[in-house]
Amino acid sequence: MSASAEMPYFIKPSLNLSEADKREAYEQAVQAIEANLEGEEDTTLKMATINCLLKTYLPYYYWVGFYLKSGPGRLSVGPYQGTLGCLHIDFSKGVCGKAAREQKTQLVSDTHALEQESEHIACDPNSRSEIVVPVLNPAGELIAVFDVDSTLENSFNEVDQQYLELMLHRVFGLE
Repeated sequence: MSASAEMPYFIKPSLNLSEADKREAYEQAVQAIEANLEGEEDTTLKMATINCLLKTYLPYYYWVGFYLKSGPGRLSVGPYQGTLGCLHIDFSKGVCGKAAREQKTQLVSDTHALEQESEHIACDPNSRSEIVVPVLNPAGELIAVFDVDSTLENSFNEVDQQYLELMLHRVFGLE
């Protein structure tokens, strides 16, 4: 099956926020995440809840989800919201692979400017910008990457990076 540039009827195009509105939306989302996940230990439930609440509060989130470490040098799609995600991603390919390989957050202002298949894997041609954050367990081992795409260029910046890294660390790593 090939990806279509036509936006599915059930997905809204992204809407970027001002810096102040972005911070306020993250504050509300993080409060909701913490309230809903208090005492929760199930990793899948945590991931599904994070996806739902962040996509609800942040209108520039087009696709949001986790790619789980599924073997040496390989990620497999986990809980997500949006259009069909890539089923498997090697650490050697794409933005998610690079985030997993380097265990470092990746900010991409224009995914269409990247070399396709090596630097970026176009699971959905509507995705124009992206942030990918490595997710580590308390022992500091990679368990997944958290991937967010927008239909607009330049949707993600240091504000997103700061909030996502801190929230994911609190939920999955050490406090």
